[in-house]
Amino acid sequence: MLTPLTKLKGKTNLQVSNLMISPIRNFHSWSIFFFFTLIISCSDRTEPSVPSEINDQELSLQKVIFSLKANKKPEMMLAEKFNLEKYLQNKLQRKVEVILSSDSSVVIESFRNGTVDLAFSSHTDAVRNIEQNTGSILLSSSNKGNSHYQSVWLCLEEKNFHSIKDLRNRPVSFSSRSSTSGFLIPALDLAKKGFIGPSKSLTDFFSLVIYGNGYVSAVEKVLSGEVDAAAVSDYVFKEDNKFLTDTQKSKLKIFQEQGPVPNHVISARISLSNNDKKILRQALLDMNEENPKLCDQIFNGKLIILDNNEHIQLTLDALEVQKTLMP
Repeated sequence: MLTPLTKLKGKTNLQVSNLMISPIRNFHSWSIFFFFTLIISCSDRTEPSVPSEINDQELSLQKVIFSLKANKKPEMMLAEKFNLEKYLQNKLQRKVEVILSSDSSVVIESFRNGTVDLAFSSHTDAVRNIEQNTGSILLSSSNKGNSHYQSVWLCLEEKNFHSIKDLRNRPVSFSSRSSTSGFLIPALDLAKKGFIGPSKSLTDFFSLVIYGNGYVSAVEKVLSGEVDAAAVSDYVFKEDNKFLTDTQKSKLKIFQEQGPVPNHVISARISLSNNDKKILRQALLDMNEENPKLCDQIFNGKLIILDNNEHIQLTLDALEVQKTLMP
């Protein structure tokens, strides 16, 4: 049975005591984050008046604002921002602004006040939007035809780790507090194995827990020796160099997988009209054929319409289990 969304209000992330978060060395990535967060917070948008005769072939919006999860290298994200803006502006014949955000709470609030229309994010972030009645799932990414992928633990090639139990009393990094593959699913796996739970916190098992601001930042802490392992998505390591260079990959290995993890999704703010959602959905689906390279770069594969109940249930179950974990 699907757990009622109203029962999930409140905290769903683990509250980890004695947390030490090291300074992020890449000043530019933080600059970009704050810059685009400011754009979201300060954006002054007004919805156009509804015309007397509605044309169901055109958007009622005069401008579309699309939020992308900032989880790659800043220079790569900026290139994707520009290319997605260009494609959608030509497709929709509307002004399009793509913004980058690392904070899921900013997107939730922006959906609520109407300053963001679409958001590409982890499935966990999307479920939080549904929980708070600020957004709904429009499309899902499809990595090589799959609706799910795996979460993995990465370590340096020379480390003699074989499973998560080898990380007891060692420092680790998670991709972010809101990452499904880089936090939620690994924590669920730890709980199922009895390493953490109602009377055992993350820091009872690990010597140190650090949260990054995306996949790359978590892996960089492994490469620098700051932590012994990082939890990320499998495609960060297994696929092309969207996230890591060949040199970086040559120094790393996967020593455990867990999952499945629901793919990232595109959500629409709940207050968009059904007609606008239909037009935006089709424009994005057309990218599969019209610009498959861009679609793969940004969304990690084709975009598909998926059974939302199946997709949501997996995340809801994981969130429900997490609520019992010791802070």
